[in-house]
Amino acid sequence: MSGRSPAERLREAPVTVAIRAALGERAERAWVVGGAVRDIALGEPVTDLDIAVAEDPRGVAAAIARATGGTSFELSAEFETWRAIGPSGEWQADVTPLRGEGIEDDLAARDFTIGAVAVPLDAGEAIDPAGGLADLDRGVLRVVSPKSFADDPLRLLRAARLAAGLGLEIDAATVALARSDAWRAGGPAGERQLGELRLLVAGPDPLRGLGLMDDLGITAEVLPEVEELRGVDQTANHHLDVHGHTMTVLERTLEVTADLDRYAGERAEQVRDLLAEPLADEMTRGDALRFGAIVHDVGKPATKGEWEGRVTFIGHDEVGAEIVGGMFGRLRASRRLTRHLQALTLHHLRLGFMVHERPLPARRVHDYLRATEPVGVDVTLLTVADRLAARGSGPIASEEMVNAHLDLAREMIAAALDWRRDGPPERLIGGDELAAELGIPEGPELGRLLAELEAAQYAGEVATREQAVAHAREAV
Repeated sequence: MSGRSPAERLREAPVTVAIRAALGERAERAWVVGGAVRDIALGEPVTDLDIAVAEDPRGVAAAIARATGGTSFELSAEFETWRAIGPSGEWQADVTPLRGEGIEDDLAARDFTIGAVAVPLDAGEAIDPAGGLADLDRGVLRVVSPKSFADDPLRLLRAARLAAGLGLEIDAATVALARSDAWRAGGPAGERQLGELRLLVAGPDPLRGLGLMDDLGITAEVLPEVEELRGVDQTANHHLDVHGHTMTVLERTLEVTADLDRYAGERAEQVRDLLAEPLADEMTRGDALRFGAIVHDVGKPATKGEWEGRVTFIGHDEVGAEIVGGMFGRLRASRRLTRHLQALTLHHLRLGFMVHERPLPARRVHDYLRATEPVGVDVTLLTVADRLAARGSGPIASEEMVNAHLDLAREMIAAALDWRRDGPPERLIGGDELAAELGIPEGPELGRLLAELEAAQYAGEVATREQAVAHAREAV
């Protein structure tokens, strides 16, 4: 490292300046620790601080909020953490009490050496007893203590996430320790596991992150449904087992979303905007699509069969959706995220079955849009990645079929975007009116007729109220 020290650069960051000014003399009993020190050493901008204090963290967070015009609230009662957020949300600071008698004790209790570095908030150089800055220079991830994973098993998952996200190598002793403690990885609360998985999957290299989970032996503990995909052979359309195929689908998903001009055509910019939308659990729709790639085939082990000498997975979409519900229930995910991923899993086969019908009748387009709502665009992108990943010798893996699928996907993405913007056609006649015209009661039959009229209207088969009533009479 050259030029100004990390401590000097960190104290000059706008967020640090604001917090130091807010605390005044109390800054003498506060230290910036962990990720912010690491990021500033790597030359990254810093807007989030972790601050260890030798007093009540609630009072410190409240003082920061008062002085800056921001807000503060308790983030974790278990870890005595309070968060202060800047007035416009431009920065945040998580405040925790020192672990032990002093800052050195606190650093000794931290997870990895690159995070066991502290910078005094008021003045002074970095405190680095474990050699974290040197490890960062060498590109190495190393535990602070042999008790690191036993003290908090979530660190096993964090090791894979940090190494993948920062491009670090996990040192041999840490790998050995992780493997011996791998059985602990499923112990932390589900929401904590999901938080680390979110950062890993949404990070810059999720494939390496998942590979490191395998290397450390923790996949079976954290994502047993994914581990069960290993060794499950497939049809001739596939050149890999289900696990290998799944990882390839994730790889293709990254490629597809990075080159939407090719895969979404003229609607690429709209798709980019959609994927950037917040969904749930601090994830965007793009993040969730990556998770969808990972879980879309989890139903295959339970549904594997054979028919006329060929491997089958009949119903793996429906079974998979149920399994995804269990997975993300265990991880304490929100209902919205869980249902989104279940829908991706349930509908990931649908477009592939329609390729041979091109040019697609308008009614079939309507069927697809209605069935896949509200994940029509997302699941269509997933089908593209899924098809690109199937490179076996079977018929659907042929170049002709792949190109046909990509063409249909572009058409369906455009239709799904229009549907998302406009919704279904406005009804030509209301349900009560239709029931009176036909002399039928409210109930399933009326619902079926209204759905039929919607499809007919979308297809251009009816355009007036009178036509709608006549069409419904014929459909009774």
